[in-house]
Amino acid sequence: MSSASSTPGNTAESPTGTAGGTRRRRRGPRPWLAALPLIAFTALCFGLPLGALLYGAVTRTDPATGATTATGEHLARSLQGPYLGSLIGSVQLSALTALLGAVLGVLIAQAVVTSRSRALRGAVLTASGVLANFGGVPLAFAFIATLGISGVVTQLADLTSLGWNLYSFTGLAVVYLYFLTPLMVLVITPALDGLRPQWREAARNAGASGRQYWRHVALPVLAPSLLGGFVLLFGSAFAAHATAAALVGGSVPLVTLKIADALSGNVLVGQENVALALGLDMVLVAGLVMALYLPLQRRSARWLR
Repeated sequence: MSSASSTPGNTAESPTGTAGGTRRRRRGPRPWLAALPLIAFTALCFGLPLGALLYGAVTRTDPATGATTATGEHLARSLQGPYLGSLIGSVQLSALTALLGAVLGVLIAQAVVTSRSRALRGAVLTASGVLANFGGVPLAFAFIATLGISGVVTQLADLTSLGWNLYSFTGLAVVYLYFLTPLMVLVITPALDGLRPQWREAARNAGASGRQYWRHVALPVLAPSLLGGFVLLFGSAFAAHATAAALVGGSVPLVTLKIADALSGNVLVGQENVALALGLDMVLVAGLVMALYLPLQRRSARWLR
């Protein structure tokens, strides 16, 4: 009896102990340990520069004594006078080009998605991937050679008599659209591919017209992707510097150009801390942009699975 009673007890305890040991063995190391390299990289490449930027924006060093004191003067000056004007100019240019680029990109992407030609789709997407990363000084020189005062297209079409000026706010907006529109094509094409053909068929069977389908079905589903693409284009235009510096110089007030002038001392000497404050303003705007973009991207992915 003793032996018989102990055997079932041992048998009952054995699977439990084995399962517990298996769970302990399978648990292994913490999952977040795998993210340590990424966390270290982010802290080194983003955290340290941001910390230095913040420190320089809120401190002032006395050149005579070398003493460093906290101050809000640099942040206040970055939001006044020509600095504020450059920040507003960058926001206006970025918003306009992002809106136009989003509209043009959606139209091109829709034409590609509805086309039955795989060669056309491949050519457009490949070209968009190249043009979306083509910017800086080479892009500015390309437009100067074609649409500048002595550009080929300007001379052939006599655009000067029509009031065309590449070295202006309008000209810079046209140049920005050259790389923003392909970027929107790349962003919105997967979302357009995610629209189910069954949705259009169901709307047609219910008596809805094409306009009603887009208004009540397609656009609500695409809204997060459209807004996310607009925000992404805005951030890309807001941070662009080399193209504007080579094309318009200081004729168009942009915050990136003001930062470069303040750091190099082209206008006033000793404005390095104001430049850091302007950089902090840009980081705050970019952070707000990304804070809007990421939730929209997650919502769009949930709809288009």
